[in-house]
Formats: sequence, structure tokens, C-alpha cells
Amino acid sequence: MEKQYFNLMSFFNGYVRSYRRMNLSSLHNRSMFTKREIDYFAHVGELLGFDAFIEDSKFDCLKGRSRPMDLSWWKWDARFDDKYFLYLALHLERENVWAKDVDTIQKLFSQTTEEYIPHNVIGIQFVESFERIKYLNELILQKNAIQKSNVLMIYRYYDGESNSERIY
Repeated sequence: MEKQYFNLMSFFNGYVRSYRRMNLSSLHNRSMFTKREIDYFAHVGELLGFDAFIEDSKFDCLKGRSRPMDLSWWKWDARFDDKYFLYLALHLERENVWAKDVDTIQKLFSQTTEEYIPHNVIGIQFVESFERIKYLNELILQKNAIQKSNVLMIYRYYDGESNSERIY
């Protein structure tokens, strides 16, 4: 089946516009941020007609075992196949620990079987610094040259000058 791509910047714009409805504040821990953000994207996927699964898994050929996906959107259509999903439309990873930034990218771009190659990927992750983003984006370009997914990366980092978190 031909790959279906979305305008992921539209998803980013909706994510930003809807963020206040998630009712998050500095009083919430990072786990609550993760839960609400993943739930937001699960809801969007269901509205678009996908089957959304939180804590799904896909086989990683290099590790020789399944690895978790924070969120997946699968397309199913009984007109084409009444038993199996047609394709993996989205793989989303959300990470709070900046030391796991490369591992998060490896999850999004792992070597896997054809049916588990996502058409689109979204990564939402904390990073050590703004300067780290350039390295991570180069790694993503390298890995995505093989996978050929549509990619949206959302980076959060602490800006010491303004004493606040920034999103890039």
C-alpha cells in the first residue's frame, strides 16, 4: 500500500493550540505531562479514523526482540483486508529523560519488518541543550534516509538565560 503522509506541522500547530486544554501546570509531574500528551495524540488518531494503541510494540531486528512504542496509529480497512492492519500510520515516542535522547531516536528508526515501518513519526523529548538538537537532527536524517518516514521532532530544553523551558 502506498505510504500516506500527513502534514505533521498541522499536528504540531494543533498540539500547541490544544496544550492549554491539557490543564497542565508546574504542579504536575513529568509523568502527567507524558500521559496527557500521549492521550492527546491518541485522540487525534482516533478522530482521523485510525486504531490508536498506547504501549504497542514492534520487532527490532538489531536487538532481536520487540521494543515498545509509546503510541501507534494503525490503519485497518475491511474492504482491503479483514484480518490485518494495512499499515502503521504513526509511531510516537515521548521521553522525559534527556540522557535517553539517542535511544528515543533509535526506537523511532529501528530496523524492523516491512509492516512495522511507520509512514510518520513524532518524537517529543527533553534534550540537554539547544546545541544538542543539531546533532540529534543529523542522526535523524541519517536514519530516516533508510526508513523514509515523515518526521516531526519536538524538543524541550531548559534555557538558563530566560530561566524557562523552551520548545524547538
